[in-house]
Amino acid sequence: MRELFPLLLQGTLVTIGIAVCSTLLAIAMAFAATAARLAPWAPLRWIGNVYVEVFRGTSLLVQLFWFFFVLPLPPFHLELAPFTVAIVGLGLHYGAYGSEILRGALRSVPGGQFEAALALNLSPLTRMRRIILPQAMINALPPATNLMIELLKGTSLVSLITLSDLTFRARQLDEATFKTAQIFTLTLVIYFVLAQILVALMRYFERRASHGMSQRAVR
Repeated sequence: MRELFPLLLQGTLVTIGIAVCSTLLAIAMAFAATAARLAPWAPLRWIGNVYVEVFRGTSLLVQLFWFFFVLPLPPFHLELAPFTVAIVGLGLHYGAYGSEILRGALRSVPGGQFEAALALNLSPLTRMRRIILPQAMINALPPATNLMIELLKGTSLVSLITLSDLTFRARQLDEATFKTAQIFTLTLVIYFVLAQILVALMRYFERRASHGMSQRAVR
């Protein structure tokens, strides 16, 4: 196990890098898609809905294959590095799910909050930033944690587009050493530890967000 762990650690670092970058992209896409779907302009709402339905309604693996194998072909002629494909594929896929979570969280804010913000004559941007979004984020964080764990586990699919992530390294070591039980048990443990670290971080943010809301309520 002491010999196997350093090799798996190399793949773990690649997995962490992909997970962090694709999570940031997914968050950005979730906010952008939600803003588009709630926009007063119909074409913008249509674009946001098409993005969400396409990426939510098709397989992540097929999306990765499409970006990796189809984009370099005519008429696109766009060849992306495997690492870039992994980030774009995972970010766009889970960003679509994140948009649904954020939209539901915004709708969960009581209507009286909107009416009170209007009565105070706050601008739309100020209403969203100071009143609506902080309350919505408290409701969005628990399902967002589950989605981030799914994204972390989804990184195992990038091994199929030649990226040397944790799963790819585990398969390599299995073929070279035939220590299947030891290798894949250790791989499971590593994924579990990464998921628990992610859960701990998200619970910390949940506590901070709840504490911030309680402080505002006191004021």
